[in-house]
Amino acid sequence: MTDTIKTDVLIIGAGPVGMFAVFELGLLEMKTHLVDILDRPGGQCAELYPEKPIYDIPAVPFITGQVLVEALMAQIKPFGAVFHYGEMVETIERIGDPLFRVRTDRDKTFEAKILVIAAGGGSFQPKKPPMPGIEAFEGKSVFYAVRRMEDFRGKRLLIAGGGDSALDWTLNLAPLAKSLTLLHRRDAFRAAPDSVNKMRALVTDGKVDLLLGVVTALEGENGQLSAAVIKRADGVSMTLPCDTLLPFFGLTMKLGPVANWGIAMHEGELIPVDTATFETSVPGIFAVGDINWYPGKLKLILSGFHEVALMAQKAHRYVYPDKKLVFQYTTSSTSLQKKLGVA
Repeated sequence: MTDTIKTDVLIIGAGPVGMFAVFELGLLEMKTHLVDILDRPGGQCAELYPEKPIYDIPAVPFITGQVLVEALMAQIKPFGAVFHYGEMVETIERIGDPLFRVRTDRDKTFEAKILVIAAGGGSFQPKKPPMPGIEAFEGKSVFYAVRRMEDFRGKRLLIAGGGDSALDWTLNLAPLAKSLTLLHRRDAFRAAPDSVNKMRALVTDGKVDLLLGVVTALEGENGQLSAAVIKRADGVSMTLPCDTLLPFFGLTMKLGPVANWGIAMHEGELIPVDTATFETSVPGIFAVGDINWYPGKLKLILSGFHEVALMAQKAHRYVYPDKKLVFQYTTSSTSLQKKLGVA
């Protein structure tokens, strides 16, 4: 158990709306930490459609999901937000007025005056291969995410998938692995062209093996993988010796433990909020972005940006109850410009 991390605001979810909340809260001198189940910022934008064009960000005619995330990271840099990746909030306990104790699935504990839920449609969960007995290997020799690259040094790796995650980890783990095989059902990939070209160069150099087909069964004992049975694209089955499988077949969104946090829910899936403040039924807990509900709600990134601006005004009253908030514009306020490092 690590020491308790204390902060003004804990943001649950590091997608575009959660990231922009850092900006709005930072302008009002509130310190933030963010927790996200993914291994990078950006949420759905970065994980599901990093190269998909977005056309409805005001004053930006065209931007990809990944570029939007990079721009937001640059925008919030002055505020020093701390990101905690690969973690999911499990429990929330009210211990003050306002003060919350939050614990994650990696035994990390936070104490925050304000909680902002920006979890999109819920937490992302990996899509698992439909093969019998895979659960016995999960967490021991089958992993759906890479948290420490060093854990895979000297391993005989089998990476299954054809998207950005599969290609990125193929490139990053090839220098560490004893051997690495990339398996995909067809010889076409949904990853960035540059990553595909680099992967094919490694195949040509004999540093990576490329197989076309699908895994049909796993072999091993006591959770330790020894081989994978693969049905190749030509219909022939083969046994590939390996001691680690990394399946990257995308993610699904599940509400996860949000429903158990004592917050009123709308139709069991969304969090109703007050549209003046975007506060939930629990004082001091706010919900912004796709996770919330109110009459006329539109699930747009620009709507989430609007919501965090109003949320921050109410959050300030909790964090600084004795401090009067004077509304200022970034275009004319010298103090705000100093915070942004432009004055």
